[in-house]
Amino acid sequence: MAYLHDLFDSYWLEYASYYIKERAIPHIDDGLKPVQRRILHALQRIDDGRFHKVANVVGQTMQFHPHGDQSIYGALVNLANKDLFIERQGNFGNIHTGDVAAAARYIECRLTPLAREVLFNKETTRFIDSYDGRNQEPVVLPAKIPVLLAQGAEGIAVGMATKILPHNLVELWQAQINYLRGKPFALYPDFPTAGLADFSSYGDGNGKVLVRARLEVPDPTHIVIREIPFGTTTEQLIVSVEAAAREKKIVIKKITDYTSDQVKIEITLPNDVLAGGVIDTLYAFTDCEVSIAPNLVVINSENVPEVVSVSSIVKSNTDRLSDLLQAELEIERGHHYDRLHARTLEQIFIENRVYKVIENKRKADDIVRAVHKGLAPLVADLIRDVTDDDVDTLLKIPIRRISLYDINRAKKEMREIQQRLAAIEKSLGDMTKETIRFIKGLIANYGDNFTRRTEIESFNRTDKREVAKRDLQLRFDKKTGYVGHKVNGAVLDDISPFDRVLVVRSDGSYTVSEAPDKLYAGRDMLHCGLVDTEQVFNLVYTDPFQYTFIKRFVIGAYILNRPYQLVPEHCHVEGFTTDGHAQIHLSYLPKPRLRILEEVFLIADYPIRNVKASGIRLSTKELANCTVEFAK
Repeated sequence: MAYLHDLFDSYWLEYASYYIKERAIPHIDDGLKPVQRRILHALQRIDDGRFHKVANVVGQTMQFHPHGDQSIYGALVNLANKDLFIERQGNFGNIHTGDVAAAARYIECRLTPLAREVLFNKETTRFIDSYDGRNQEPVVLPAKIPVLLAQGAEGIAVGMATKILPHNLVELWQAQINYLRGKPFALYPDFPTAGLADFSSYGDGNGKVLVRARLEVPDPTHIVIREIPFGTTTEQLIVSVEAAAREKKIVIKKITDYTSDQVKIEITLPNDVLAGGVIDTLYAFTDCEVSIAPNLVVINSENVPEVVSVSSIVKSNTDRLSDLLQAELEIERGHHYDRLHARTLEQIFIENRVYKVIENKRKADDIVRAVHKGLAPLVADLIRDVTDDDVDTLLKIPIRRISLYDINRAKKEMREIQQRLAAIEKSLGDMTKETIRFIKGLIANYGDNFTRRTEIESFNRTDKREVAKRDLQLRFDKKTGYVGHKVNGAVLDDISPFDRVLVVRSDGSYTVSEAPDKLYAGRDMLHCGLVDTEQVFNLVYTDPFQYTFIKRFVIGAYILNRPYQLVPEHCHVEGFTTDGHAQIHLSYLPKPRLRILEEVFLIADYPIRNVKASGIRLSTKELANCTVEFAK
């Protein structure tokens, strides 16, 4: 049995690890999940500048992804709708309405110019075997932009989840430049659905964001929704408005959806209802306002999941960009040195007629040795030693090329190579400047395609209790001891369905609930009213030793419908008031040698303490009666 437990534990850990790293959580270096990386790799392998059927791209990706065509198709559509790396042709669905894409055989896609420029370089990419060993796939793509923040990500794995909001690419580039220059930077999300957003609690990516729809009022009886909050669709928003109308939280005449490529939802109001008074209600009771809680969990460079921040991602991606650019320059420098060596060797071989030494040779080894011998006195200025491969290359030069050899043209080509090598050395000497130059080039080429869509504003979350109509009457029936808006009795207050009602009972207990229909409070209920966190309550009680105490407190944090106790166990409430200027009159039982039988205490003389704190002792005499006299 122990063996089975160990076996299941081992399998579970392996499954959890695989799901976290190979399915749901993106990598910090290229910002992609494995399926997205494989889709882009497959697209790059077949890229010829023309559109490809999505069905074909899915088939190509299945060489690397072992989880079925539907998962690839869904991921490709999602990736294409981010408008970053995949250019679309056909019906890829609608992010505003939630409409699904057409079948894979009907739609086409290809890489965008940005993807071709910043995502791929075989010489700086580490490859591993695909799942069946027949192909090679990249561990991560050599992404030269902050992909993770540019397109965002969302995924649920075993025991963890990630939710990374999309940001504006130009703002990300500018933040990278500021980081390289040692300047501060701040970044806020930018949503494809636009809208309004308050990022005051964004917390560098791990706080919360309030997002609102953009509402327009063309006339007093119409409200037009032009942009919707990120994470919702027009269908969801309309359903939320209709639900609020059915529950009489808002009053509308009709709602019409004209959305196509652009959002347009028109709400028509009754003639006696003005739009200005409805907008706050829409924010409070519908999906016109939503709260989003991001959670930046990524697979870090050490291949383990980690909670990070927006600024740390920018810094990590910028450092990696600098490393990638340096690696590319070093590789290019090596290629140019090889070209310069080959061209110089070719010039020596032809101008000095070294090829003539092989005229009488019959064996291949003799030919190679003869060329080495003929070049020996002429190669002092070469970059490196002459190898057999170099000789083999020289021997493959056709006679036509030897006879038409242009020395001036060859020297010009070598000068150009040397100039490029000098430029590379200069760039390698200051990689910070080179990285900034590269980022500025991206801004110049692609910046116009990535203008900010979400407007940054400052607003507080609309409180439902503040905008709801208080059209219910809170009543108390002293005969039955019940309180609520469906109870017959004395009216205590006008309330809305979202108001929090505090009930303090004669046994010293209290509860907070939302607008009760019918709640037992007891015939001797001490208090019932709307919760006010600034309201000071004053309570007098006696303990089992007949000591008398006063307790002054406010009710702050609470859990709805949970019972709380104001006085210690076996204590008895003697008096209760909300008037901080009242007086407490205590009368004591007559006893031998007891001279003072009455005392008066001013409530204001005692401090306000925590609701959980014990009371302050007023008297040790046995109480006969307690009365509270209110200030005149």
